Amino acid sequence: MGNIIVVVVLVIIIILAVKGSTKHFRGEGGCCGGSCSDCAPKTEKKKLTGNKIAEKIIHIEGMHCENCKNSVERQINKIDGAVANVNLKKNIAVVSLDREVPDEVLKKAVEQVDFAVSSIEDKEV
Repeated sequence: MGNIIVVVVLVIIIILAVKGSTKHFRGEGGCCGGSCSDCAPKTEKKKLTGNKIAEKIIHIEGMHCENCKNSVERQINKIDGAVANVNLKKNIAVVSLDREVPDEVLKKAVEQVDFAVSSIEDKEV
């Protein structure tokens, strides 16, 4: 009888773990310190001060939720002349620039918030 109880408890724990992991990787669960996408702190919309001269697409690995998205946007928006719009489903950040910003600066900004940059490409303006 004792073995049956232990097995039932383990099965319940495994089911809950799989369910939580599935929600996490779909971006529905709380991760990165957040509890839900509606509760995630919103990033203030930054605007370029000059005319847009270029756009770059940064391919980012490791984002799972709105908190991830917002932390990447906030970090890139700290760079003078850069405004980020992160697409969580595509795992990219589209960065509009009003001055030259080296790819290495953009990559370092993303890596500072613990995400990996797989590539950066120029987008036609």
